[in-house]
Amino acid sequence: MADGVAGRLEPLLVRLLGPEPPVRVRAWDGSETGPKDAPAFVLRDRRALRRLLWKPGEVGLVRAFVAGELDIEGDVCAALGALQRVLRRGDEPIALSAEDKREIVRTAVMLGAVGPEPKAPPEEDGAGLMAETSAGLYARMTGEGRGTGVGRWADALTLEEAQDADARDVAARLAPRLGESVLEVNAGFAAFSRLLAAQCPGADVTAVTPFPEQAPPGVFLEPELPGGAFDDRSYDAVVSLAGTTPVHRDLDRLVGVLRPGGRLLVRQTVHRPDALPRPFTSDYVYGKGGDTPTLGEFISLMDAVGLEVRGVRALRDEYALTLRAWAGHLAAPAPGDGIARVWSLHLATTALACENGRIGVYEVEAVLR
Repeated sequence: MADGVAGRLEPLLVRLLGPEPPVRVRAWDGSETGPKDAPAFVLRDRRALRRLLWKPGEVGLVRAFVAGELDIEGDVCAALGALQRVLRRGDEPIALSAEDKREIVRTAVMLGAVGPEPKAPPEEDGAGLMAETSAGLYARMTGEGRGTGVGRWADALTLEEAQDADARDVAARLAPRLGESVLEVNAGFAAFSRLLAAQCPGADVTAVTPFPEQAPPGVFLEPELPGGAFDDRSYDAVVSLAGTTPVHRDLDRLVGVLRPGGRLLVRQTVHRPDALPRPFTSDYVYGKGGDTPTLGEFISLMDAVGLEVRGVRALRDEYALTLRAWAGHLAAPAPGDGIARVWSLHLATTALACENGRIGVYEVEAVLR
């Protein structure tokens, strides 16, 4: 049996994770328990246990990680996947029995972790992950000046090759003619717009991005989606390639800037019809009240605003590979870097959900009737 705090945690871990826990745990006193070659969960502060005491399960674990009281060493996807395999059934959230919770109370008392409920990290009540991410953090995650879309991995060995292949494919399918206008929304560093302008120099290309520091050659930049009472601009095509940014709530605005007969090509994350609400997704990623639709609901929303769907393509497998590549860039975000820690969890949990078929990403092409 392990010594120190880890030794006192061991009975609880065996109860929750089985006689051979798939992860290693290191406590704040340096003591360890679990397989030496397994992913390591590091309890940096007893407040992590106090959070689990007040919020057993997913909410407590997420809050402790975002607050920097719990860390993961090694592959975040592997660590979370190991936990999910023993703690979750299907799409259900991590669930603890009444006896599990009593054991947590006993362990917390023994380790001096009992006390008032810690406040939730400030990121929990924010405007949503996408709205609070800086250009520097996006660059760390995706690469400086790189795209934020789903990579095309069939013949690619690196993230850069996969994203370049995808951008070239979409540009070839759009193929705007001389004088036609294309609007890219959720453009990030406008990598796709830059490539499109280079391949189709006669087209007018505009990118909507919160990072307008440097306009790529041949690309106009906008800080927000055009439109409104005094803005009558319209476009021959509108594109949104960022799978991490849902577009279902903005469909009416996208249609508002399309010309009749104009083309829309968007990528949308969706969930299965039997999916259960997840506190992490609603509280940290999309903001309060935010969520993703099912594929059927998304198609119905497009039809309701006057769009005729011409094609649907599943990108779930390729999205999972892209997310894993981004997660690798964000390995071990520092305590205090709450938004980066939320991203680390979001990328890993979404990659796992894609691989398990709990969520999907679809590319939908449509024409405005």
